[in-house]
Amino acid sequence: MSNWGADTYGTIGQVDNEEAKRVLDGVYAELRSEPYSALVARFLHESDAREVVAASGVQYQVEVQAFWDDPHQPGNLRVMIAVDDGGWRAFSPLSTDFIVAPDGSFVGE
Repeated sequence: MSNWGADTYGTIGQVDNEEAKRVLDGVYAELRSEPYSALVARFLHESDAREVVAASGVQYQVEVQAFWDDPHQPGNLRVMIAVDDGGWRAFSPLSTDFIVAPDGSFVGE
């Protein structure tokens, strides 16, 4: 039985889920500390993508998007964060989100 590519390709694109989760949690904490007005100004009309280098040296792509949680009643802002390693994980990134109200409180918590 052939095991072609297992040694050569076995680790390419395999994300370390624990490390990716640490990257995700770090960005999540950073963004939750931002004022509502800054989040609206920075992310509402344009998503943000950046690379973060983890302790292992792996580069993770982080994408942040924001939109009104209810487009019929603008006010509460949903902020979504996705992390992948640029490999197969890009098709199903680790992600999380939160909703922040204009008064700075977090909705649903």
